Amino acid sequence: MITVIKKGSDKKEVEKALSKAKSKKNFDANKYCGTLTLKKDPLIIQKKMRNEWE
Repeated sequence: MITVIKKGSDKKEVEKALSKAKSKKNFDANKYCGTLTLKKDPLIIQKKMRNEWE
């Protein structure tokens, strides 16, 4: 979402625009933390992916 605040806006208009932007819910990334289970070591997977270009 983009909020446009013009140069000559007074304090009330700026606060009103910012309050609309804050009402949106935030994304909770912690909810997905640790949900990926790997069968191999992550370092081995990373090295294999890097060597695909050669």
